[in-house]
Amino acid sequence: MKYTYTWKHGRFINRPNRFIAYVDIEGTAVKCHVPNTGRLRELLPEDVEVLVSYHPDEERKTEYSLRMIKRHGVWVSIDSQAPNAIVEEAINNDLIEETRQYKKLKRESTYENSRFDFRLDEPGTCFVEVKGVTLEQDGWGFFPDAPTERGRKHIDELCKAVSEGHRGIVLFLVQHPHAQGFTPNTKMDPKFTEALIKAEKCGVEIIAYGCDVNEEEIVINRKLPVELVGRQLI
Repeated sequence: MKYTYTWKHGRFINRPNRFIAYVDIEGTAVKCHVPNTGRLRELLPEDVEVLVSYHPDEERKTEYSLRMIKRHGVWVSIDSQAPNAIVEEAINNDLIEETRQYKKLKRESTYENSRFDFRLDEPGTCFVEVKGVTLEQDGWGFFPDAPTERGRKHIDELCKAVSEGHRGIVLFLVQHPHAQGFTPNTKMDPKFTEALIKAEKCGVEIIAYGCDVNEEEIVINRKLPVELVGRQLI
């Protein structure tokens, strides 16, 4: 996914709530929208380098959005709206081996009581739910960084879809270039891990992919191993 934003480099000051952060840009504290409701604590220490996009639009409440954070010398994307666009592009370009056989793609498809990120058809039907991963420790990605009842609900609905003859995939998109694998964050949300383990047993496929992230683009570049148990955050 190519970026078309006008970027501004800055330094993180603080985050008074989930939706707003203040960033120092050339000596001026500016108010930024945060397009991610996760905690992001490990990514946002005071004075960390950040990238914000500039939007001089009178209809916006803020002119800036905080989209990337520098960690261990690389950019990490925190934009929760980006993963679906990245995955859609990757599916269309056959970068995800598990979905190459399908001819049709539909975004935000409703099934029973859930709206999944993608529905793929011909041959058969496959529902795909995408989760963006920003939490990384010692070269490993973890999700979620806050309890997610909604995430568990989606996984349960995928189990039902599989039991009724469809295919179901949960794809964890790790937006940190250093990550070498993925594990659910049991310490933060043990029920989410339980739901994933149950889903795998009922036939839902749990997969993870990593990305290259820079100021020009973010693109899927590798499949990552998934370990549902055995790794824990310190």
